[in-house]
Amino acid sequence: YAKINLTLKVNYKNKNNLHEIQSYFCLINLFDKIKIKKIKGKKDKIIFKGPFAKLVRKSNNSILSLFKFLRELRLISDFYSVTVIKNIPVFSGLGGGTGNAAFILKYLFKKRLKKSLLSLAERKIGTDLRLFFHSQGFLKNLRSIQSLKKKHKLFFVLIYPKITCSTKEIYARVKNYSKKKKLEKKILNNESQFIRGLSKSSNDLQSIVEKKYPVVTRLLMNIRN
Repeated sequence: YAKINLTLKVNYKNKNNLHEIQSYFCLINLFDKIKIKKIKGKKDKIIFKGPFAKLVRKSNNSILSLFKFLRELRLISDFYSVTVIKNIPVFSGLGGGTGNAAFILKYLFKKRLKKSLLSLAERKIGTDLRLFFHSQGFLKNLRSIQSLKKKHKLFFVLIYPKITCSTKEIYARVKNYSKKKKLEKKILNNESQFIRGLSKSSNDLQSIVEKKYPVVTRLLMNIRN
C-alpha cells in the first residue's frame, strides 16, 4: 500500500545526518501488486510492470537491496522471482519502493519479524520502512511510532502532475526546523476533530516543493478555489 503523510514537521538533523521528523500518516487504498516465488539459480529475477514501471531503477531498487541485506545476515539462502505491478507513482513521496520491501519482509518472516531486524533493515531500505506496519499512526521520531487506536475512515483526492520529485533532494533544501510536538490525543477520538486538526497543521516540505515545481502551487490554488 501507498502511505500519505497527513502532516510533516522537520525537527532537526541527527548525528547520522538524517532529518528527524514527526508526522501523522496513514496507508491508503492505492497499492502495487507483487508476485513472489522461489527459483533455482544464484540470481534474483525482478520484473517491474504497470503504469510507473519505467521510472524504477532495475539494477538498484529496494527489493534487490533487501535481498542482498538479508543474505549478508544469512537470514535467507534462496533466490526469488518477483514481479511488481507498479500502480503507485514513483518519486511521489508515497513510499512505493519502501512499501514493496516491507511487504516482502512480512511475507518472508510472517510473525517472526523482530524489531532489531526491522531497525537494521531501515538503514538499508529507508527510514520510513516501519510506517508500513501500521495502517494509521503518529511518527514521534525516526525510531518510534504510536499506532492510532481509533482508525478513521478518510477519503483522498490524489493528483499526479507528472513530475519526479526526489525526497532526498527536497530534504537537502531544508533550512528551517519546527519544534517537536506531543501526540494530540484530544483530536484523535472524533473524526471531524481529527480532520480539523490536520487542516490546521502543515507539511514543512511543501514550500520547498512548490518553489522547485510551480505546477504544484497552481494545483493547490485551483483546489482551494
